[in-house]
Amino acid sequence: MSAHPPHLAAAEPDSAAAPLWRRLAALGYDLMPLLALWMLTAGLVLLAFHGEVDVAHQPPLYHYSLQAALLGVTAAYFVVSWTRGGQTIGMRAWRIRLAAADGRSPSLRQALLRFAVALPSTALLGTGFLWSLFDRERRAWHDIAAGTRLLRQPRR
Repeated sequence: MSAHPPHLAAAEPDSAAAPLWRRLAALGYDLMPLLALWMLTAGLVLLAFHGEVDVAHQPPLYHYSLQAALLGVTAAYFVVSWTRGGQTIGMRAWRIRLAAADGRSPSLRQALLRFAVALPSTALLGTGFLWSLFDRERRAWHDIAAGTRLLRQPRR
């Protein structure tokens, strides 16, 4: 048995870096719980505005409130998942885990920084993700900025 709780256990020394296709597959899988969270969030924001929003002519306050809430929920999903075990639901399904340099789950600071840099990595047509094809350690921009890496997990 490990001296650390499972969510803090160090990475296997021979763990291989996760390839880009596996990262993207996990991200695609993560869209399912995110869609559910986004629908719930949109409903709550609409409820906060008493349901009196014309979708075709949204008031700026509603529009910006919804955008902020959706960004916050998305950040919470990833940051909480990464700091509490290093895996989102999609990452578990595709057997990859996010690790800090010491092999443990990333800190809150690292997870927040990784999420913040992943936004432009994605917005720039995925360039930050594509960088992992050229990086010797298969790190994307957000991994380099946060000092993290995605590792393949062995079958159990």
